Amino acid sequence: MIITKQNGQAVNLPADDSRRFKMIAKTMMGFEDILSDELRACGATDVEPLNRAVSFTGDMRVLYRANYTCRTALAILKPFAEFEAANEQELYDQVYRLRWEKIMDVDCTFMIDSTTSGEVFTHSYYAALKTKDAIADRFRRNFGQRPTVDTENADYKFNLHIVDTHVTLLINSSGESLHKRGYRQGVGVAPLNEVLAAGLIKLAGWQCDCNFYDPMCGSGTLLIEAAMMANNIPAQYYRGDRFAFKLWKEFNLGEWKSVKEAENRKIGQGDFDYEIWGNDIDMQVLQQAEKNLEYTKLHKDVMLYHNSFEQQEPPQGRTLIVTNPPYGERIKVADLNAMYTQLGDTFKRLYGDQCEVWLITSDFEAMKHIGLKPSRKIALLNGSLDCRLLRFELYEGSRKAKAQTPQD
Repeated sequence: MIITKQNGQAVNLPADDSRRFKMIAKTMMGFEDILSDELRACGATDVEPLNRAVSFTGDMRVLYRANYTCRTALAILKPFAEFEAANEQELYDQVYRLRWEKIMDVDCTFMIDSTTSGEVFTHSYYAALKTKDAIADRFRRNFGQRPTVDTENADYKFNLHIVDTHVTLLINSSGESLHKRGYRQGVGVAPLNEVLAAGLIKLAGWQCDCNFYDPMCGSGTLLIEAAMMANNIPAQYYRGDRFAFKLWKEFNLGEWKSVKEAENRKIGQGDFDYEIWGNDIDMQVLQQAEKNLEYTKLHKDVMLYHNSFEQQEPPQGRTLIVTNPPYGERIKVADLNAMYTQLGDTFKRLYGDQCEVWLITSDFEAMKHIGLKPSRKIALLNGSLDCRLLRFELYEGSRKAKAQTPQD
């Protein structure tokens, strides 16, 4: 079902599975361009990067494919109503007029996630409350009972977005955040968000065309995301069928199965002929990584080593290194500056010009102690932490010596 506005009033239009419509894909700061490319690969058109989101056009097949394959998407939202509201009462009235019974049944659960900006609606929670009341009152009038609000595991998650007086209602087709891939059987103290991990690898430019190494791998999120890319395993392959769109009245089971089967046929069809390594000093967290790899059946594709970073034998051959060292936030380190100094010294002493390092950190003081000049700095967020993704190009000897070496 698609809902639009007519003469300022929200009205319903009949659904059409073949019809293309606007959607919004949510992501993390800094991943908008990467997600745009992923959406184009899904068949999306009119792709436009926004702030922590990407707008695009597609049909239901594109919606299914984006949910199943996009590694840097957090959720796929489908706008279904737009209208103007000058105050809370107008918001209530417009929401009340929508035919919510065409979207969900009275025995379903729902929640409202709201964001507001401007001088009219200054409290997002109150706007969400008015929207919830309007939905409940409409069901109560028509059916004598109302759906239940569930802020944790709702069947239907609606996004209310208000800018000044312009209101947009969207339905979340994903349900649980898409960073919850379903493969984690064990985690360490500070596990890396799966979408963040995939985004880091993609920002580093890995094309599955060289070795991949994480010298501080923790419970293995970067390693698993890299191995999934190398084997063409869809982002949500291990999630099962936990998608909100399966409850939609317009859900097409045959189309969904067709999308999954087409993507699953690509698994193992690449020509990846390199190695993926992980190392960590903490045996307990390495055992969690091993559990996760065994669950995904990727344990034969990834080698794990138990050693301190500075004592571990460096990788041989052309290698991309992506790592998430401790920031001193959740994992406490006695002397973080000294640890970062040791990181830089080890890179300079042991790692040759076939290695390229990408490192994410939120400790801007400690990163100065690495002693290497980054060739790139990318601003990112890890949860609420302001971070930088740093790129270091490594050379045999000094950069000056490298620059003075005659080129053929």
